[in-house]
Amino acid sequence: MGKGGEKGGESGEPEGQLRFYTWEEIQKHNLRTDKWLVIERKVYNVTKWANRHPGGQRVISHCAGEDATDAFQAFHINPTLVRKFLKPLLIGELAPGEPSQDRDKNSQLVEDFRTLRKTAEDMNLFRASPLFFSLYLGHIIAMEVLAWLMVLYFGTGWITTLILACILTTAQVRSGWLQHDFGHLSVFKKSSWNHIIHKFVIGHLKGASANWWNHRHFQHHVKPNVFMKDPDVNMLHIFVLGDTQPVEYGKKKLKYLPYNHQHEYFFLIFPPLLIPVYFQIQIISTMIKRRFWADLAWAISYYMRYFITYIPFYGVLGSLFLLTFVRFLESHWFVWVTQMNHIPMEIDSEKHRDWLSSQMAATCNVEQSFFNDWFTGHLNFQIEHHLFPTMPRHNFWKVKPLVKSLCAKYGVQYEEKPLGKAFVDIVG
Repeated sequence: MGKGGEKGGESGEPEGQLRFYTWEEIQKHNLRTDKWLVIERKVYNVTKWANRHPGGQRVISHCAGEDATDAFQAFHINPTLVRKFLKPLLIGELAPGEPSQDRDKNSQLVEDFRTLRKTAEDMNLFRASPLFFSLYLGHIIAMEVLAWLMVLYFGTGWITTLILACILTTAQVRSGWLQHDFGHLSVFKKSSWNHIIHKFVIGHLKGASANWWNHRHFQHHVKPNVFMKDPDVNMLHIFVLGDTQPVEYGKKKLKYLPYNHQHEYFFLIFPPLLIPVYFQIQIISTMIKRRFWADLAWAISYYMRYFITYIPFYGVLGSLFLLTFVRFLESHWFVWVTQMNHIPMEIDSEKHRDWLSSQMAATCNVEQSFFNDWFTGHLNFQIEHHLFPTMPRHNFWKVKPLVKSLCAKYGVQYEEKPLGKAFVDIVG
């Protein structure tokens, strides 16, 4: 350690009294009650700020004791504004002899990735097309209207109801992809505008919670496929994932379910129940427990609109059954698309890799085609999305060649596969 150390405190130090720290000292501050992180060689104490962090306290905590420069750049579309919040938390900087990267990361790879990001910015790849997102929102609303007109004109027969359910399912899935865009701040230049439309899309069009989604999804992005940090691989003892978890469960003799058959009961549990049961319970309980009252109001507006629209045709029970069936169909679509990019990849404990390497180890792409882009909401470009979460998805194909060449330069695997193989690999 350089001079001082512990006395850095929460309030920050005047510029003249900044202290120098070594990585050895910084890495000790990765506890629940004591969190430091490094951004562009500056050391910040985020212990108290974590609870007020708009992206949730867990996502910032997952970077404690590390260089968080690339994560910081990846998630914030207006770094200058965010630095105003960071200023009071500044306690010092890395000692002059310390490398910019912790844990012997390849500094040349890190620098080259940052240069790639700067190139993408210069190519205007972080600028969204208003037409693309307007048409996207417009076609979702058109599907909702079409579903209502169908039942109005053709009645409530079985065939009409099945077609209606398919249209509503498609609208729900498309709304899911669209809320993902606004949640990642990839549409408007101002964060506040993205947040407002995000609440409308996820709340009024889907009946879910923007804050619940943010706090869960950003953890997945900052530490994909890392046990205890990525909620998407925390399967509540129902599935054991990766190569190390089955071994650990075997040693501890933990057996909540017959895991040797998990590739079979996957079909009965995961796709049909994730959205209609697990997510619904989690969303409602989170909104009430954490007092996300604005999110709750938006969600209530969705249910009011839905039941006002369909109770006159189907009655209360019929409308409930239709909604459950739509959620059931949506859940299958959502699970296959979201799991194809991550579940077949490396799932392990924290390895403290650099940003590029950690995202590439946990993520793969699915080949581009008009259908694949449409069906997956451009999540077939999962690698590019994970490296640049705030990039509008209609630009992923443009940055892809740059990413592939950087990976080739450093021997980092860039995995891409056909859609069918991606689905088979989930079960594998």
